[in-house]
Amino acid sequence: MTDTSIASLISHFAPTDKTYAVINPTSAKRIYDLPQLSAEQVAIEVDRARDAQADWASLEVSERAKIMLKLHDLMLENKDKFLDLLQLETGKSRMHAVEEFAGSIGATRYYAKIADKALSIKTAKTDVPFLIRSFVAQVPIGVVGVITPWNYPLALAMMDVIPAIMAGNSVVQKADNQTTLVSLYARAMAVQAGLPEDVWRIVVGDGAEVGNAVTDNVDYVAFTGSTATGRHVAQRAAGRLIGCSLELGGKNPAIVLASANLKRAAAIVAAGGFGNTGQLCVAISRVYVPQELKADFEAELVEVVEALKVGKSNDFEFDIGSLTSAAQLARVEKFVKDATDKGARVLTGGHALPSVGPYFYQPTVITDIGEDVLMRCDEVFGPVIGVYGYSDIDEAIDMANDSEYGLNASIIGNRAEAIRISHFIEAGGVNINEGYRATFASFGAPMGGFKQSGVGRRSAVGGLLRYTEARTVGVARTIAGIGLPVNAKGWKRMAPLIDLLAKIQRRLP
Repeated sequence: MTDTSIASLISHFAPTDKTYAVINPTSAKRIYDLPQLSAEQVAIEVDRARDAQADWASLEVSERAKIMLKLHDLMLENKDKFLDLLQLETGKSRMHAVEEFAGSIGATRYYAKIADKALSIKTAKTDVPFLIRSFVAQVPIGVVGVITPWNYPLALAMMDVIPAIMAGNSVVQKADNQTTLVSLYARAMAVQAGLPEDVWRIVVGDGAEVGNAVTDNVDYVAFTGSTATGRHVAQRAAGRLIGCSLELGGKNPAIVLASANLKRAAAIVAAGGFGNTGQLCVAISRVYVPQELKADFEAELVEVVEALKVGKSNDFEFDIGSLTSAAQLARVEKFVKDATDKGARVLTGGHALPSVGPYFYQPTVITDIGEDVLMRCDEVFGPVIGVYGYSDIDEAIDMANDSEYGLNASIIGNRAEAIRISHFIEAGGVNINEGYRATFASFGAPMGGFKQSGVGRRSAVGGLLRYTEARTVGVARTIAGIGLPVNAKGWKRMAPLIDLLAKIQRRLP
């Protein structure tokens, strides 16, 4: 992308005194300087979004859908530009950029197609069906704040922004400083498709200042990020009595069954653990294998991992890209050093690759991980997988569930057996013979976490309705002079009828 194109995108922001130097992860060279907004400027952006919301909500849902489907088509037409931006800002490989882009347009298409039916007025059952009729309407909340992370800046934005907009809200998105351009480009495509400019505003700046300002001014917050920050967002939202949904961290297990083909299992684990260089909330990070098969599985996994190609290219030459920042590289190195210092064995990897680029790191497999090792319980968020043995399936289930997190899980082996075991796994998503894509790509199913992995769900109809308030309208009627009682005399006449209705309804399906 040219300097002129970047300047055009960041012209979305008013001039500011402070800027942030955005770095290309594959070279550590500065790309551009991003304006940093103040809390006061964020409040102004929320006001702009609020002023635009009522007119947007007055449009028929079908008209909103036409704009979103036009956005979908424009994104497809400009696919390569989106892929280039994703790689420029995150350092991810081309294949993982394609995966993210597919999720982005998939979410856009899904919500554009289901919103009309999902948001239509529904009738509701009543206790006195002849005298009362009830209707439920889904009403937009107002201005939705969407706080998006740097690791999947396009997909995780679109999965929250699009349903919020389709529900009739306006959106103020707080993008991460490192990955703002791709969101600005998506918004530009939306405006080109017909979305009013102020229905989707984007703000950037210091995480604490700008994130707090968003939460303090909007009517609902959707946050994706760390559990620690999510807890802060939830507390701040609760102080204002506004709703929030939180998609947070994970320490995601994979159980390899005795029935599994070990070569195939190793390929699934590698793909599921090193997706986006391991910087993925649903990535596999711990693998449980029957003790008697552990050595054989480790050998298969090492063979798969050592065949992965690590590098930088805007084509499909490489399997693994760069970590996104110096901070992520330091984090990965800290976790690996802690493990080896405490007696764990590195089977492959375990080192940075400065000859490839400043933040590249070898895909790493570690075994013999003791109870006191940080990576046993904490999320590394990098290309590191730990392998553990289990004695029987009950122990495997216990080990998989022995975590404060519960976002994603995988079970690899005989399908029927794996499905049976899935009912005992404490996670919001369980993938059978797959790392994370089977659930991540299921837009018609809820996505979210148990325990400390989040609150609420994105995707599915619920991912749309969370951005609405339910308004119930009850209509009292009079039939043949009979209506709802207004005094004791009326209640005396009505009481036998209520009893009769109760008995009839009890027998109905």
